[in-house]
Amino acid sequence: MASIRSFLGLDRPMAEGASVTDTVRKIVDALDRMEPEKARHLAAFSYVLSRVARADLTISPEETREMERIVRERGDLPEEQAILIVQMAKTQATLFGGTENFLVTQEFNAAASREQKINLLHCLYAVSAADRSISSVEDNEIRRISQEFGLSHEDFIAVRIEYRDALAVLKKPEPPSKS
Repeated sequence: MASIRSFLGLDRPMAEGASVTDTVRKIVDALDRMEPEKARHLAAFSYVLSRVARADLTISPEETREMERIVRERGDLPEEQAILIVQMAKTQATLFGGTENFLVTQEFNAAASREQKINLLHCLYAVSAADRSISSVEDNEIRRISQEFGLSHEDFIAVRIEYRDALAVLKKPEPPSKS
């Protein structure tokens, strides 16, 4: 697997007048020193979070903040690293989502325990609910991921039911405003 440094293009000579801030260098250096298995796990985990956040074609600021919080806590990372990882995952999901979604999810699936997969489903719902409404598109994407993980329908429903208050399909429509 290529290093984070090469992914970000930091291993190539800089163009004249270009610079990389010391902060970015420090973050990338810290990620490069991370155990490769942990780095791969966090990369796939973050990508799958972005996959669901982007299912409705937009990633809200609330969803981004929730992804950063989850990655920071689950990865035991400083905020700056979590922000960088989430930003990279969002960019990859936006650019290559159609072709990479299944492949990255399968990579996570192959390395994760059943418990880690169920924990990720919780995180997917938490990200989707960050803007107080889980759209049907996001809910369907989470269902698809649970199937790609080989989880049972009962596993999926057990997680989903905890987020029922945010499911758009179960919300009472608001009356039209009188203007």
